[in-house]
Amino acid sequence: MTDISRRSLLGGVAAAALLPSLAPGVALAQNQAAPAPRVAPQPAFSYDDIVRRAREIGASPYDGAVASLPEQLSRLDWDQWMQIRFRPDRSLLGASGGRFRLQLFHLGHLFQKPVTINTIRDGIPTPVPYTAALFDYGTVRFDKPLPVNMGFAGFRVHFPLNDPRGSDELLSFVGSSYFRWLGRNQKYGLSARGLALNTGLLDNKEEFPFFREFWIDTPAAGVDAITIYALLDSPSVSGAYKFVFHPGEDSPVDVEATLFPRRPLPLLGMAPLTSMFFLGENDRHMNAPNKYDEFRPELHDSDGLLIQTEANEFIWRPLRNPLIQEVHNYPVNNMKGFGLIQRDRKFEHYQDIELAYEQRPSYWVEPKGNWGEGRIELIELATKDETFDNTIVAFVPNKVIEPGKPFTFAYRIRSLTDGANLHKLGRTINTFTAPAYALGSGEERRNGTRRFMIDFADGEMAYYLKEPNLVQMDTQVTGGKFIRQFLVPNPAIQGFRLMVDVELNPTEFTSITTRLRSQGKPITETWNWSWKIYNL
Repeated sequence: MTDISRRSLLGGVAAAALLPSLAPGVALAQNQAAPAPRVAPQPAFSYDDIVRRAREIGASPYDGAVASLPEQLSRLDWDQWMQIRFRPDRSLLGASGGRFRLQLFHLGHLFQKPVTINTIRDGIPTPVPYTAALFDYGTVRFDKPLPVNMGFAGFRVHFPLNDPRGSDELLSFVGSSYFRWLGRNQKYGLSARGLALNTGLLDNKEEFPFFREFWIDTPAAGVDAITIYALLDSPSVSGAYKFVFHPGEDSPVDVEATLFPRRPLPLLGMAPLTSMFFLGENDRHMNAPNKYDEFRPELHDSDGLLIQTEANEFIWRPLRNPLIQEVHNYPVNNMKGFGLIQRDRKFEHYQDIELAYEQRPSYWVEPKGNWGEGRIELIELATKDETFDNTIVAFVPNKVIEPGKPFTFAYRIRSLTDGANLHKLGRTINTFTAPAYALGSGEERRNGTRRFMIDFADGEMAYYLKEPNLVQMDTQVTGGKFIRQFLVPNPAIQGFRLMVDVELNPTEFTSITTRLRSQGKPITETWNWSWKIYNL
């Protein structure tokens, strides 16, 4: 029995309770009409309904059975699947949805799990039935008619984000619990996920929860925000999600989640982000010189991880493409934010006319409430091209999330450009590496040594260029040996270049942390790097 049916039955019981009670021996006169029963109004669909559904399925064993797709869909390749487009004239939500339009993704290729899509109007949810008439199949032809009511792969929402006369793709949900969205004048790059489980394990036991059903609430006229509810499920956990998207300059999204674990969750990744870093100025010759025959200088959707601690320290960790998988952890307690940032916005650094990496968004997560003790976990995977998302970051709480009671959390996530407005400190603009000796000198070039060069700009860097003696270097090295450091004014960026020479530990990671200070206070964000020598 559906939730709607249950509510209808409850409404009938409530109506019967409202009939007038009669004293014993008193009857209504035959010529007196009995008052019509008052029917209690059906409550409007809400987040509580999703929470109830998640609790119900979480109390039962996981049912992962998925009906096989017709072979003619499962054998589609990427290009064929991309040809199947939703017909714009069949867009859902309509005039009553204000400026939002809903379109659906077809099943096929990688997207094998049918997803149920509902729309909500006036508080009443209604499933969207699948029909082939909703889609334009391009040159794709099928031998047999496709089944009716087989569901969808996901959906996207359009909105006049960049031009009031147009209709741009604002957001999409497709595949597992992945979703992405855009701020103004941005192009798709990295993705967010509803939840991450067991990421970074070398035994390939990562679990991918998926959104099995969605409810898209039709916005009221004049309201430029859209609410989306989702039901998450996996062998280890079920969950209810509420997303409120506010399209605009950085299109903030308010997320609320309630999880019901089926088993203990020791590696729960909250607000996970996933991105691609293939090549950058800091990673061209780190372990294998000339390992890529590539005309484009840089290829990445994000170039750094930024963390804001409880003490308002901002930690910048440049991303890299390692030779093998690496996992790096940053302990935090009541942290204020984290995100994957695409800081480099210069076309000449990418030279890709079609992919426009300089227009990719940055996602910045801001917890609501105190998330407590845990770590920001950064996982970097090796990749041989830019088609593979090889970077994952999430907050992992120290405590194990146990079954038996709901686990709730909330956050806001924004789609920024370079994140320049997140703080007023000097920012890391470039990270370079080189041999740790002076070119042309008689100094011996020692094995296992490296020079790291960090360019700091913005903030008050231009101010301190007038009196560089007021600036001090603050560097720590663990797991290796600190050799020396230099600070040189860099007028080209209106900032400074800091050079740190270290001797790396051949058996473990060498971690380097550095920033600039003046009069005892930090004037730049904290730059961090971890590196290991591999004998592969």
